[in-house]
Amino acid sequence: MNDVRGFCEPGFSAVREALAALLGKDDVGASAAVYIDGEPVVDLWGGYADADRSVGWESDTLTGVNSTTKNMTALCALILADRGELDLSAPVAAYWPEFAAAGKEKVLVRHVLSHTAGLPDLSGLTAVEELYDWEKVTAGLAAQATAWEPGTAAGYHALTFGFLVGEIVRRVTGRGLGEFFAEEVAGPLGADFHIGLSDDHDRRVAPLIPPPSLTDEYAAEAPPRPDGTRRENTGAAIRVKDANSAPWRRAQIPAVNGFGNARSVALVQSVLANQGSAGGVRLLSAQGCEPAWQEVFRGDDRVLGTPMSWTAGFGKFGDTFGWGGWGGSLVVNDPGSHMTVAYVMNQMIDRDRQQDDRGMEIVMAAYSGLR
Repeated sequence: MNDVRGFCEPGFSAVREALAALLGKDDVGASAAVYIDGEPVVDLWGGYADADRSVGWESDTLTGVNSTTKNMTALCALILADRGELDLSAPVAAYWPEFAAAGKEKVLVRHVLSHTAGLPDLSGLTAVEELYDWEKVTAGLAAQATAWEPGTAAGYHALTFGFLVGEIVRRVTGRGLGEFFAEEVAGPLGADFHIGLSDDHDRRVAPLIPPPSLTDEYAAEAPPRPDGTRRENTGAAIRVKDANSAPWRRAQIPAVNGFGNARSVALVQSVLANQGSAGGVRLLSAQGCEPAWQEVFRGDDRVLGTPMSWTAGFGKFGDTFGWGGWGGSLVVNDPGSHMTVAYVMNQMIDRDRQQDDRGMEIVMAAYSGLR
């Protein structure tokens, strides 16, 4: 079933063609969306929600987007900063006093957002189930020492990003990250995106499908360095079977356990590409969006093993910013064009074995519509 459903404005027919081609080749089920000026111009989906190809991918199908969730978590922090409730240049300990332990008095909020805080790992984590205990994880992070002087180096904070930003948000607002996002972002926008998913949505979830020839024991890990070596995994490996489990869906892991589809991802992120508003709903000022694309760090990322430009919450790529998730999901924001492009799928690809250009094919197809 590579028939694509939904709508697509005539000038963006290349996106429909690109999604249909992906569904005819690598994808099982997927969705693609493009927003311009905070309004949808593409909202498409197709394929199947399960590996057996017995259940169709519907307009309201959700799936785990893994690290694409970081874009949503970062937006929450920028909203608070725009309201004057959070200072990106303030020490984290100003909001979270216990965090000052082990010499972390000089770790700033912007260091946390830009992966330069020196806390890329969760010390002592041995089992995925430990991630479900918010108090234990954040207490552990508060007690940890940094791996480098904050702000002097970057190292992708794959899991810690969500706990660090989420605890700052909780200290400022009294609400968990998922609750704050639901009430202050998804609710006002009418966006079907969830950080932590209640059981009444389970029937709509398309489980992630491990890469071809691999099983659901397939685990997330840092990519190999240019010399072929890998950074040692210092914690519990997250497997596809974990990301597909009910406890994972119920938990608060704001770096990685968001659930949505391309429509909801693009709708939420279009706020940042469109000067703070989408669909007539304003979440922050135009000026408040600027940290999303203002570079905080440029250089080699110690975890990813590649040169990176990090802003306050996002990867910066030329004049665009955004981030993707383990397996293939992606969102790209272009504030110059007021355009946001999102791609969400259930079939994962192991980039060590196969190049994965699916999300970028959707992005480039969207750009062809701007000409």
